[in-house]
Amino acid sequence: MAGEWLSIGVVVVKRASSGPFATHEWQPGTILPAAPPVANWTSLGGGAGRESFYAGPATLQLHPAETAHYRDNLESPEPRIWVQLRPGPGPEGDERLEVVAATVDPYEGEAMAEGVGDVVAAFAMPPAIAAEVAAFFAANHVEREFFKRKRNRQDTDSLGRRAPIARDPFATEE
Repeated sequence: MAGEWLSIGVVVVKRASSGPFATHEWQPGTILPAAPPVANWTSLGGGAGRESFYAGPATLQLHPAETAHYRDNLESPEPRIWVQLRPGPGPEGDERLEVVAATVDPYEGEAMAEGVGDVVAAFAMPPAIAAEVAAFFAANHVEREFFKRKRNRQDTDSLGRRAPIARDPFATEE
């Protein structure tokens, strides 16, 4: 079965931290409905201890087998896109986040959080992407009936104890 791919852009915000252990923290900014023709880590401006960066493009892969998960996300009060970001050094030695993966599947987004050291951010889903995901759902969703497996009944006579076989301990086998 074929899937569909959507290209998006990821904007993150670097905010000054007031804590004693870090100088800054990364926060989700916004998702752009299409990847713009801009270089990764282009500063988008900011002020008052905040600066926005275009982190880079990401690809959302929609698969027909996961449409029930997409429905769960779309029916939530605020649909989300989960983006996995990995910290690393930039060309000037500054810290940057590399876009690793993105998904609209809430269960896959939860699994992304298991990566040690990775930053997983839940971004608000733009209406244009929500419309495309809803159209993909409508075109590909097949409701699967819940089927509870029934076990075979065991023959209760075969479970009972059998009488021991009486053997003469002094008899010799011939």
